[in-house]
Amino acid sequence: MLFCRKGNTMATLGNPTNTMAVLNRYGFSFQKKYGQNFLIDRGILEKIIREAGITKEDTVLEIGPGIGTMTQYLCEGAKKVIAVEIDKNLIPILTEDTLASYDNVKIINDDILKLDINRLAEEENGGKPIKVVANLPYYITTPIIMGLFESHVPIDSVTVMVQKEVAERMQVGPGTKDYGALSLAVQYYAIPEIVAVVPPECFIPRPNVSSAVIRLTRHNKAPVDVKNEKQMFAIIRAAFNQRRKTLKNSINNSPELGFSKESVETALEHMGLPDAVRGEKLTLAQFAELSNLLG
Repeated sequence: MLFCRKGNTMATLGNPTNTMAVLNRYGFSFQKKYGQNFLIDRGILEKIIREAGITKEDTVLEIGPGIGTMTQYLCEGAKKVIAVEIDKNLIPILTEDTLASYDNVKIINDDILKLDINRLAEEENGGKPIKVVANLPYYITTPIIMGLFESHVPIDSVTVMVQKEVAERMQVGPGTKDYGALSLAVQYYAIPEIVAVVPPECFIPRPNVSSAVIRLTRHNKAPVDVKNEKQMFAIIRAAFNQRRKTLKNSINNSPELGFSKESVETALEHMGLPDAVRGEKLTLAQFAELSNLLG
């Protein structure tokens, strides 16, 4: 773990000229395995900070700071920033250059999926809720977001840049083609709201798809009452792993679950749902009720 000390103020990032100057100065090569795309649009950066509601009272966890573009904006607005970067080649850029003038940032060279974020929140913010801000690599969006929620890290909100299709999937409801396990999981833990759509030209290098900024505001209390959260999500996974099958067959075929077709039929009948219903038709409340009925 490295702490940045005060130094000379560096050029603000968020535009192509300054971003390329930094990359060229360090001879940086993009790593495809890390899905690196750096923002070069100040308007989008300012909107992310605004929509995340960053104040001088906040401790912010930034996942994947890259060369520190958004980190600079976060440092200006927050009390403290913890920036977790997996690529060791970016650490000298952050510590020696782009973040050298800030004394309220801690840089951690680690894989966010392997980091004990609960412990980090306790050490850095006394266990009080933190805000998460990130420009997430598309290939690892879901594991990171679900890891934050499922580990019950104390979080106020998660404001992230993700692939536009993934953002849309997080906020849709039953009966739509994008509705699935991710929609239900996110909505169980938070209120999702897309706050900006970002075209490819706002990045270096340009991705092949459009992006979106989505804010996930953590529920103070889960929106449904469920006896066994783990079981409910196993039922949800089963429903969407074989989404063209009937719900009773999907549950019966799941290696995670041990419920018979008859028990599922009985529960569905109790709920007033047809025997041939598919999982894509059920709301989060109905999945919770089904899980509770199955015991």
